[in-house]
This record gives sequence, structure tokens and C-alpha cells, in this order.
Amino acid sequence: MPLELIKEVNGVPQVEPLTKLQKVHFRSLQPGCDYSGKYVQGKLSHISSLTYGGNRIATLNVGLQEQENSNSDINTINVSFFGKLAKDCAKVFYKGDTIAVAEFIVLSSSSTSRDGEHCLVLKAFEDLQSTVYVYVKSVRGFSTQSVSLVPASHYAYTPLNKLKAGMIVNVYGVVKFFKPPYLSRGTDYCSVVTIVDPSDAKLTCLLFSGNYEAHPMVYKNGDIVRFHRLKIQIYKNETQGINSSGFASVTFEGTVGAPITPRTSNKCFNFTTEDHKMVETLRAWASSNILLSSTLVKLCDIQPMQYFDLTCQLLGKAEVDGASFLLKVWDGTRTPFPSWRVLIQDLVFHGDLSDIQRLQNLTVDILVYDNHIQVAKSLKVGSFLRIYSLHTKLQSLNSENRATSLALEFHLHGGTSYGRGIRVLPENNSDVDHLKKALECASLTANQCSDDTCQLDYEDSFPSSSGSVSIYEEERCQQLSATILTDHQYLKNSQLCTILKQKAPQQFRIRAKLRSYKPRSLFQSVKLRCPKCHSLQEVPFEGDLDIILQKGAAKTPNTKLQNASLYESKIWTTKYQGGRKVAIHFVKNNGNLPLSNDCLILVEVLGIVPLQHVFVMTFTLDDGTGVLDAYLMDTGEFFHIAPSEILNSDDLQQSMDTTMDMLCPPGTKIDAYPWLECFIKSYNVTNGTEQRICYQIFDTTVADDLT
Repeated sequence: MPLELIKEVNGVPQVEPLTKLQKVHFRSLQPGCDYSGKYVQGKLSHISSLTYGGNRIATLNVGLQEQENSNSDINTINVSFFGKLAKDCAKVFYKGDTIAVAEFIVLSSSSTSRDGEHCLVLKAFEDLQSTVYVYVKSVRGFSTQSVSLVPASHYAYTPLNKLKAGMIVNVYGVVKFFKPPYLSRGTDYCSVVTIVDPSDAKLTCLLFSGNYEAHPMVYKNGDIVRFHRLKIQIYKNETQGINSSGFASVTFEGTVGAPITPRTSNKCFNFTTEDHKMVETLRAWASSNILLSSTLVKLCDIQPMQYFDLTCQLLGKAEVDGASFLLKVWDGTRTPFPSWRVLIQDLVFHGDLSDIQRLQNLTVDILVYDNHIQVAKSLKVGSFLRIYSLHTKLQSLNSENRATSLALEFHLHGGTSYGRGIRVLPENNSDVDHLKKALECASLTANQCSDDTCQLDYEDSFPSSSGSVSIYEEERCQQLSATILTDHQYLKNSQLCTILKQKAPQQFRIRAKLRSYKPRSLFQSVKLRCPKCHSLQEVPFEGDLDIILQKGAAKTPNTKLQNASLYESKIWTTKYQGGRKVAIHFVKNNGNLPLSNDCLILVEVLGIVPLQHVFVMTFTLDDGTGVLDAYLMDTGEFFHIAPSEILNSDDLQQSMDTTMDMLCPPGTKIDAYPWLECFIKSYNVTNGTEQRICYQIFDTTVADDLT
């Protein structure tokens, strides 16, 4: 916070926010020196009125008197505040207040002191990351969101493993998963935050508020949150947190060593030295104990059919139709593929078209759908955004003058799966600082290119005169797939979210990633299948075969299977085996039974039908629009390995392990997984009165370069 109020009780401040900074005495100040990480402190001896210069920038001048060295030659200095910081300080400064100023510059004043020496002046403003601390003895009537008040209240915090239903608690935690605020079915915004702490417990919090800004300002996994007055309940046998009356939240950057700057929409909140220590403790614990996956990607690194988070600046926006909304954004880098464009000449467009034209090679068009449209409409052009779970895909473009080429589309689909949504980042966010630098460099380059009249059409910047773009993209798409389709090429790709809504039976072609699979011990996937009744059973151990054969021999032949057009059946009783009955089939010749010495006899003595070895697995497939469990029954075509051989070969088992590690890499983010192109078919399964739809993979095989 640029301006913070610290409450004093009996002259003693309740917190000491300056303990990590170095204090500088007035007599040691010199123009041109670096005073980062340092501060000065004194009492306000005089306060001028707020003034505005020719550039309309607000200025506030004050006199600051040093208390420790009142007899020194230099015990009073002039301090000038500028911009928004000046406006905020003017609202809360009172003569006689003690203030501290951190992060400032020192200049020689044009005026001179009585002894003829030049006076010094301190300058402080937000762009310099200046912070002003005001020590107050009582709460004052101010209304500025830039001020945080630190009262003397003390709060107790409950570990997550001690939570019980009905409790209203204060908690700290590290964000493991979150969904940005989105419109619920009612009038409120809803957000979801899942947190963990050193007690090895997890808590998912479902928060509602009609005010978008009142939700926790969480921007990425690893952020640290503090919730006050959180109510605990049990929902579907899981502990859950919801906001109760007086609920308040504060969020902090989770990176070790980053400034501990509270993020909150509350004008007054408590933050003590104990809170400071808690944030540092959680940062250190999370860095050593939590593997946080990051899906932040720059435009220059994106690939087709990818889901990622993007930090960017909004250059323009427009409503395309009732079902989609356009956001024109950039991050200072350039996509490796041509970007698909929305025709905006017939749209009501908000943004600087000349600026967009100048940066056209660096901008991308994002289409936003469904529940995200309302948030997109409220965004201000020029704001910095983080868009979560953004989806890219390649679209074929036909041109009269060139071969068919491919362009990259950007979509923010409806729903909130995988944290999908949009969040506005504040100006002082560390990621925004990095983005601003990248944008500044990219803008300078774009200006130089424009001055040299070398600005080209975006598509012309890629080789396309001989159709090389199309060929290159098609080859690249083929390399992204780890499986090969062996039939039914006429089927078009379907999204899993669409398939899950369809009735069975049907056949589909999909493109998805293998999120997980069962069984994890691959040798357990080998089963025995009856080709007649399609039942499955486990492969028996050698010691169990005798028992199985004996049980089969003890069974009475099935009389329903006797007599057919090809043979005539009789049941004989054995003489020495306890009267066991055996079915004998006399094969007919042209419908007649031959003489006994010429007759072929079939004995199904043990009643055993030969079974078939198969791989039986469950694949959990994910294409970003939905998740679906598909059943794989493979006799050897999918893995290029015979199931009957894998049980007796360590090499084949190792080969199958390697294949599965390629399809579903352990310890890797799902964005890096290869794409699987598969055929699946749906079918109905009835269990008593319950009916459900299941899915099975068919006519698909692992690519040769993976096996």
C-alpha cells in the first residue's frame, strides 16, 4: 500500500512495519544518492494546500521535523508528494502527526538557507514505489482505498485440521486451486478457493458476494490468503468453508522474498508483526512442501490445442453477437502461428484502432463465451488481465490467392472448469511490472518498424507463397498425436462436453489427453475373456489350474445344448468315476448318422471353452471441455503387444510401461502431455433399475514411434 495508517496506543505503535528498512538521519541526506530500502521519520511541522501544476499533476508540500536531533543544524526538511499519493496524504495528514517516508529521492532546492547553503527536498510518488506511514492515535473519517488502518485487535488462527462443522474461524492458507469470481445462478458473484497449510489438511471455500471486488484477490496458485470469520460446514462428507457475516479476506504474494503487500478491498484491516511472520512462514513451507503447477504461458510459446493462463493488456473490446464477446489483447510477444481475426468493421468497437493497427502483428483476438461475457463487458481498455484456461486451436483459412493455410484461434469457453475465468490485475502486481517492461520494448520496436515503413500484413510475415505454411502446420498437427486411427476417417472430431450430452449408442472421433489410467500396475490389466458370452475373469496362477479343471469336470452337461443338425447327442454315465455324466456327440453325414465304426465322436468331456487373453484398462480422457472415462479392451492392436506374452516377458512389460509413461508422463503438467486421437463408442449398461452410458475405445492404435 502506498499509504498506511499505524495506530498508536499510549504512544506505542501496534506494529513495526519499518524493521526491515534502514533509518536515515536528516544530516546524512545527500542529493543523488540511492535511498532504496531506507526511510526518514519526523513530525509534520506544516502542511500546504494541495496544488496542481500545468500538467494537472497534484502536488502536496509538507515540512518534516526530526525529533531525535532537534539541536542539529539540519532538523527540518521539505517533502513533496505527487499524483495520487499527494491526494491521499492530503486527506489524512494533520499537523503534529509523526510520519515515515520510505523509497524517496533527494534533490537540491532552488531556495537557500540562512547561511547561504542550498536546502534539500525529498520527493515521493507511487511510480517510485514510495510508501508513507502515518502514526495515528484514533480512527479518522477518511474514505480512500489507498489507506490501510492497523488497529490493535488480536486474532487467533485455527489450523485447517482442527476445523469442525458449525465453527466460525480465522484461517491462513496457501492457495492450491481457485476459480476467479463468476456470476452465480442468482445475483451474486461466486468464487472458489482451495487452501492448504502445514497441518496437511485441505479446505475448499465457496464464497458469495454481490460485489465483485469483495472477493479474495487471488491471482495465481501459491498466493497466501487470510480469511476472517469463515464459517465451516459439511457438504457431501467434505469440510467446506463459506463466508459468514463480517467475512473479510487479505491476500499476499506467495513468492519467497517478494514484498509482503496486503491485497484487499477493505479500507480498514488488521496486520501485525505476527501476521508478517505468518506470511513468511507459509511462504517458506510452501516452497519446500507444495508442488505448484503453473500454466502461465506467453504468446510466443503457445501451441495449438493447448489450455493455458495468459497475462496481457486489453487493447480493445466489442460485442460480436449475443453468444460471444471479443477481447483484443497483447503481451509484447508474437505467436509462432498466424492469428485468426474477427471482422470488426460492423461492430461497436471500444479501443484505439490506430494503436491496434500499429501493433497488429503482436495482438490476438480472444472470443469469450457464456458466463464470462458479463465480466468481459465490464473490463476497461488498457487494463491488465489474467485470463485462465484459455484454449487455442487451429482453423483452416481459404484464400483466393494462396493455398489453404491455418490460423490460431483463442477461446475462453463457458463454465468454470479448471478455474476458467478473467481477473483484472492491479498496477502494482509483480507480474504486471514485468509485462509493462515487455510491452514498452515491443512498442518501441513497433514504432521503429512503422517509421521505416516496414509494417507488413500479419499473414505475409509467414512463408506462404508456395503453401509451405499449410504443409508445415499439417505436419506439426500430426506430430502432436500419439495415436493413429485405423478406420472411419469420415468421422469429424467431437468435443467431450458434447459427447457427454448425447444418447447411446453412437460412435465419435475425439482428440484428448490421457489424464490418468487404471490399473497402474500394468500386468494387472491382462484378463481372460470368453468370446461366446463376453464375460471376463482373472488369469489364474498355475497352481489354480487343477482346481479349475476339477470343478469343470464335476459339472453336469447342459442338456439344452444337445442335438443339432450336425450331430446327435447322448449322455453316458461313467463306470469308475462315481457315475459322472459325459455328453457324447455323434457327427452326422449329410444329415444321416453313419455306422458306428465310421462315426466321428465329439467329447466335450471337461466342459471348458477356450478363453482369450486381452488388455482391459480404463482411460480418463480430458480435452479441456470435459472429462470422460473410456474402456479399452485390446487383444494386441492398440499396444502392438500380445496380452498372452506380456505375463512371461519382463522386456515386454517394460516396453508397455514406457508406452504408458509417454502417453501419461508422470510428474508432468497435463499441458505437456501428448494428444491422443481416438475413436470411442457409447453403449448403455443396465444394473438393476439403473441405466448408465459407458464408452469404449476402438479402431485406434499407438503410433509406431512410441512403441
